[in-house]
Amino acid sequence: MKKQMLLVALAAGLSMQAGAATPEKTTETQMKPQAQQLQAAVWASRFLSRYHYKATPLDDAMSEKIFDRYFKSLDGEKLFFVQADIDQFAPARSRLDDAINNENLNVPFSIYNLYQQRFGERFAFARELLKGKFDFSVDESYQYDREKAEWPKNEAEVRELWRKRVKNDWLRLKLAGKEDKGIREMLDKRYENYMSRSRKLNNEDVFQIFMNAYTMSIEPHTNYLGPRASENFDIAMRLSLEGIGCVLQTRDEYTVVREVVPGSPAGLSGKIKVGDRIVAVGQGDSGSLTEVLGWRIDDVVAQIRGTKDSTVRLDILPADAGPDGKHTMVALVRKKISMEEQSAKKSILEVRDGTVKRRIGVISLPTFYQDFEARRKGDREFKSATRDVARLLGELKREKVDNVLIDLRNNGGGSLSEAVELTGLFIDKGPVVQQRNAEGKVEIESDTNAGLAWDGPVGVLINRGSASASEIFAAAIQDYGRGLIIGEPSFGKGTVQTLVNLDRFAQGDKAKLGELKMTIAQFFRINGGTTQLRGVTPDIKLPALSDADSFGESSYDNALPWTSIKPAIYIPAGELKEIVPMLDKRHEARVAKDKDFQYLQEDITLVKKLRKENLISLNETVRRKERDTQEARAKLREARLVASSATPSGDDPVLVADPKDVINKVSAGKLVPGKPGSKIAAVKGASRTDDGLQADERGLAAELDAEKAAKSAKDVLLNEAVHILADEVSLLKTDTRLASRVLPYVADVNK
Repeated sequence: MKKQMLLVALAAGLSMQAGAATPEKTTETQMKPQAQQLQAAVWASRFLSRYHYKATPLDDAMSEKIFDRYFKSLDGEKLFFVQADIDQFAPARSRLDDAINNENLNVPFSIYNLYQQRFGERFAFARELLKGKFDFSVDESYQYDREKAEWPKNEAEVRELWRKRVKNDWLRLKLAGKEDKGIREMLDKRYENYMSRSRKLNNEDVFQIFMNAYTMSIEPHTNYLGPRASENFDIAMRLSLEGIGCVLQTRDEYTVVREVVPGSPAGLSGKIKVGDRIVAVGQGDSGSLTEVLGWRIDDVVAQIRGTKDSTVRLDILPADAGPDGKHTMVALVRKKISMEEQSAKKSILEVRDGTVKRRIGVISLPTFYQDFEARRKGDREFKSATRDVARLLGELKREKVDNVLIDLRNNGGGSLSEAVELTGLFIDKGPVVQQRNAEGKVEIESDTNAGLAWDGPVGVLINRGSASASEIFAAAIQDYGRGLIIGEPSFGKGTVQTLVNLDRFAQGDKAKLGELKMTIAQFFRINGGTTQLRGVTPDIKLPALSDADSFGESSYDNALPWTSIKPAIYIPAGELKEIVPMLDKRHEARVAKDKDFQYLQEDITLVKKLRKENLISLNETVRRKERDTQEARAKLREARLVASSATPSGDDPVLVADPKDVINKVSAGKLVPGKPGSKIAAVKGASRTDDGLQADERGLAAELDAEKAAKSAKDVLLNEAVHILADEVSLLKTDTRLASRVLPYVADVNK
């Protein structure tokens, strides 16, 4: 997302996987830059101004961009600073280039120190407001998205903003059925938690925020990664780490076990349960214990991760124990942990077509991952998205599926080589993507491996969150005429980044300067166009859940423009233009009768309307009416699902012929979406009733249950994509001439 409001990052209930450095203890003292950060800034500026794809000098003009973006990064919603704060630092507006070159970052750190002061003041004021009362009969509204708003002119104006913000927080809980005393206690605790998280930010965080204000002022996908961020980026790419196999989360100053990875040291021990709290960590069999109560989650994780086959000891307060309960000591030997949750996965969905069933294999790929280090060392079992997908395709072949859908929704990219190799699973040989560097030199990345892992029809499901490597793959499949692209237009990121390790230029062996993720090239489709800015346009469009104005390449104010180059030489594998109108006609006829699809479209229309209005009423009567309408609509939908597919829980029969009876049973809790005996679930993407709570306020069990229900919810868009591919199979199997024109080089689909 383009929004980078620091408050959001602080408020999030972060979860990290524990696989060791001692953390920097955070206080409310003034932040100051460190010597190694000054070095990092200088070296980063040298690379960015000389070797970036859009090489931009670090001058007064760039300084002004950095200045504005830095304030926006800290306070994107204009809730903390007032105009006088911005004016106070105005003399530095054109001098941040000098600050970096002269290795003097006192001004950026002073800006942050003022931000933290304002942060504390605003939440202190919010907590004071909780001691009073609010009049919910007044007709007034709250603007909840202030990204494009002006800075508050003075203290009176910013206090009025906070009065409305707190009033809205209170009203949300009130509408959810909370009493005043409970609301006051909950919000006071929430605001204190915000302040506590803010106090835990350290110099590395501040420097990274400032440096990203610089890097992203050049173009959106160039970033500075501090030492810890660099480590986490590497883990995300290789999908493995060395640790114990627990996903951790901060709750009420405790580090809580959110998930135990099956087969991991923690899982095999049987001694660690979801909800357990880690109070202290010790290294080795006899190292002293370090208390981690109140620590940042990434600091705790750094203590628990470590070298493979080394021992870590955890002082655990069991989930079912009170604050003064008996602790347990658990010693675990660290091992390599594979993050399977982010690996490619398959499923088979069946669609009835007259008297036969069409079996559609679905492969969900969350990211284009690769363990570069393992591959470089010659490890034959290195982790790779392409290798995993090839294995799954082999399994689907044996299971005799009729068509394959590659689900790339919300796949933000990853390894360029994986995108090329993955495309090679569906084409014989040929170019996949073109790259043009800063000097204008064009190189073609090709699949050089003969043969196909899957020679049948294929589809690719994308959405606005499908970016970079996802767009390379989808574009190549489309340009070759190899398969159908279904969904909404993709993100539009058509640039290539490389990592520059700044430690190579450090003065001293111990200096940790971090890494620069720098744009070095732009990629182009084999047809000569780029996905930059415009993304990949689907052959068959589905409703767009995202807002193109706030998410996607076109939402950035400094994105590179769309352009084109000479097409590569390639031989199309098929021609889908003839079949797409037929499929689109069937699709339109089907969704016109699909209630769940229509409900989803209604929700999308409502969200767009609210987003455009950007105002929410603070009048209880108005809000309660809106809530009642939403709940009534949700119950009608649940009743329809119950009536069509549910079975009762217990011995209470359901007379599905009477919708009112079903609605009453849903209201009474006798039929609950997603629970055994009900066989119904929510629809993915549908609006949910607001409970006024944040994730870490719901209780871990309730939060995990909600996530489980969301995963099992009916995926309307996926179902429709599967139906489209089933229609394709039907058309190809019943019309051999059509099949020979649409997919002439694919194996005989009638076999």
